[in-house]
Amino acid sequence: MGRGRTKTSSQVALGGVMAALALVLIYLASVIPTAQIGVAAVAGLCPLVVVVGASFPAGFLSYAASGILALLLVPSKSCAVMYAILLGLYPVLKGLIERLHNIVLELLIKLVYFNIVMTLMWFVFGAMVLPMLPELLNVAVWFYIVGNIVFLIYDYGVSKLITAFGPRIVKMIRRS
Repeated sequence: MGRGRTKTSSQVALGGVMAALALVLIYLASVIPTAQIGVAAVAGLCPLVVVVGASFPAGFLSYAASGILALLLVPSKSCAVMYAILLGLYPVLKGLIERLHNIVLELLIKLVYFNIVMTLMWFVFGAMVLPMLPELLNVAVWFYIVGNIVFLIYDYGVSKLITAFGPRIVKMIRRS
């Protein structure tokens, strides 16, 4: 067998394992009411591992598989929707956005994306997502203000995780 085929198989295997792990985490988020958003955010790191360890297309496919399966199988659709439109997709898109190497433009694109998703969640999926939030955030102004602050902290945290663990993930995957 050629080396290219082994690399492709490794990427597919990594994507499948991370999609399965994300699905398990999203399911856990749906049955643990006090940690829904946090566990769904951790599930969003699974496709990121594939992006860092394999490639962007493999990471996107891992996200798509876990998102579709979550929407079909997870009992709490609010967790599945939050993962599918924000917490699973954003870490994958982050890699593309940060290829621009212009911090102001990157931040602007990230905030525009986040606010579009927040508006979608408020108006389209509000009945599903809003009950997961504290009562104060059921007011639109606070929903956006607090949401943007938390999103910026989340983005910073994901960046730090990539910096800290990205090289280790790549090294570990190349060894296997």
